[in-house]
Parts: sequence; structure tokens; C-alpha cells
Amino acid sequence: MTKILAITNQKGGVGKTTTSVNLAASLANAGKRVLLIDLDPQANATMGSGTNKQVIQQTIYQVLLGELPIKSVRISELQGKYDLIPANRDLAGAEVEMVTLSQREIRLKAALVEIIEEYQYIIIDCPPALNLLTLNALCAAHAVMIPMQCEYYALEGLSDLVNTIKKVRANFNPRLRIEGLLRTMFDPRNILAQQVSDQLQRHFGDKVYRTVIPRNVRLAEAPGFGLPVLYHDRQSKGAQAYLELAQEVLKA
Repeated sequence: MTKILAITNQKGGVGKTTTSVNLAASLANAGKRVLLIDLDPQANATMGSGTNKQVIQQTIYQVLLGELPIKSVRISELQGKYDLIPANRDLAGAEVEMVTLSQREIRLKAALVEIIEEYQYIIIDCPPALNLLTLNALCAAHAVMIPMQCEYYALEGLSDLVNTIKKVRANFNPRLRIEGLLRTMFDPRNILAQQVSDQLQRHFGDKVYRTVIPRNVRLAEAPGFGLPVLYHDRQSKGAQAYLELAQEVLKA
């Protein structure tokens, strides 16, 4: 059975795209059939997968508007060994254009019917906002992964996101659940980071992944080469952390 995992947090700069790209590559490395969907108008997951967002014409934008089937925009044979549904700046206009469309909240879910059985894992990289694009991801997903930095404001934003997920579960997608909270860009020397990490573990218990993603130069470099870190420097701490996270996801 296919598992659809939305990677979301309305706060920007917490490692959503880094996690989406590198988790997709790590699951593919484990022999799984994986699809990565870039649902962020910034299209960083597209670029980080080695596809130039300036050049591609057919993206998730046309799929959401019902202009193209999802199969026709899929990109295969990436170095990361997963398939990609790309995005570009056009996606920024999709939210306005979708307002008048029927079933606007479940257009991604409906589009995925065509290809869902071809994959074991579908990863959705969400935009840093609780908007209609994110709502489409939450309506299509089985579970949510929340990357977050261990800092004070992260805890405030987390409660808003948890409330949104509860509303989506009540109104659109009763099977949706929070699979886990992922601590990213973690510096163990930072006392506040340790304190927030402890708070998360006390409050959410086993919903907090055991894997912690460290601050790592190789992780930051890899997108510039259009590669998951696994294919930039497999021995780096960042690559090893995402390989460990993939094993947790596989066991979930």
C-alpha cells in the first residue's frame, strides 16, 4: 500500500525541502519506489533534485488546474533515483485560480489516483504557509512530518499547525495523522536547542523522531549541485542522519 507523507511547517527555513529531497533519496536508496511532489512555488525541491525550474513548462500547476494529467509532468531517471512532480513560479498563482474551481481542496488527491499504485512512498514538499496548496497536501496525505528547529518561536507555530491538522481531519481527511516531529539544524552545543528538544520529547513522546538532523555543511552545499546529500557526500553527518530517518519511516 502506498504511503503519502506531507512534509509541512508554516514557518520557513526549518528544513522542509532539505528533508523532502533527502528523505525521498534515502527511501529510494532502500529500494523503495518513491515520488517527490514539489508543491512550493519557490520550487527548491525541483532545483535540489537537479531540474531547472526556469526551463520546465509542465508542472504541478497545470495538474492542479486540471489542464494536464499528472503522468505527463512527471520526471524520471533523476540521480536521486526517485521520480519528481516539479514546480515553478507559476504555482504562486494557482491558489487564486483554484478558488473558483470545484473540489478545490482535493484536486491533488484526485490527480494522484492515476499514479498512486506505482509508488510505495509519495513525499509532498509543502510551502511555508497554511494555504490552499498546503490544504491540498493535507487532504491527499496519510500522515504529516513536521520538521522544526529547536527554538522558542517554533513551539508557538507548532500549536497552530496541530490545530490546522485537527480541522483537516475533522472536515476533509479523517485518516490524517501526525507521524512525527523532526528536529532539524540541531546544534547540541546550543543550550536553548537542548531545552526545546527536551520539551518536545516530554510533550509529544514517541511522536518525536529519534533521528536528529544536525547542522551540516554538506547538507547546505548539496542543493547547489542539484543533488541529494546522499550523492554529494554519503559519509557526511547529514547524509547519515537522513539514512537513519528513512529507516524510522520504513518501520512506522
